[in-house]
Amino acid sequence: MDHTLNHLGQPVGPPLPGWRPPAAPERTALEGRYCRLEPLDAGRHAEALFQAYSADKIGRLWTYLPYGPFDRLDDFTAWIGRSCLTDDPLFFAVIDLSTGRAAGVASYLRIDPAAGSIEVGHINYSPALQRTAAATEAMYLMLKRSFDLGYRRYEWKCDSLNEPSRSAAQRLGLSFEGIFRQATVYRGRNRDTAWYSVIDLEWPALREAFERWLDPANFDSDGRQRVSLSKLTGVLLKQRG
Repeated sequence: MDHTLNHLGQPVGPPLPGWRPPAAPERTALEGRYCRLEPLDAGRHAEALFQAYSADKIGRLWTYLPYGPFDRLDDFTAWIGRSCLTDDPLFFAVIDLSTGRAAGVASYLRIDPAAGSIEVGHINYSPALQRTAAATEAMYLMLKRSFDLGYRRYEWKCDSLNEPSRSAAQRLGLSFEGIFRQATVYRGRNRDTAWYSVIDLEWPALREAFERWLDPANFDSDGRQRVSLSKLTGVLLKQRG
């Protein structure tokens, strides 16, 4: 790890000349080619999201979240009003531009401008959104806004047993940092938490990888990718796990 020596000869972290805490992300939309992220609003998004999530007949989408599934639209709408309208977490609805409908959610959370750190979480993609260019672009747009604002560190945390989430973090270019044992309790059970991150010095190369993957030229006439994102991001990872 980079360091310098203080006047006592002790190693200390390198100085950050000119760095200022960034602003908190605003409650404004993020526009992409395949998707648009809109601040979550029950009146605009609840019905479409509820219908999209209803395609998951057995509730698999909710296993690693501390809430849900929701059997009734009224209950889902009430949960949005109760839990999703704050500035932290700051929830977005993912609008798939191929259909114009909300098909998933994601949020910023644990927003810490003083440390230059921000986390992405509460990611819940409906079956229709999963494995689409829109799903990947939503994560790119959230990363991009964070680093454009001046954040130094972007975090992803999940239950260590949630293999799909862990694989997604690595595919998106976030490096594994370790396991926090017995980090929390939810749904009456223990959670060991896996940590992933990308930092500002790594972002330019990662941004290039995303933009290459998202380029329409990377997809054939049937929508199949020519080069996988994992191939582009794998060489950027500092650690796998």
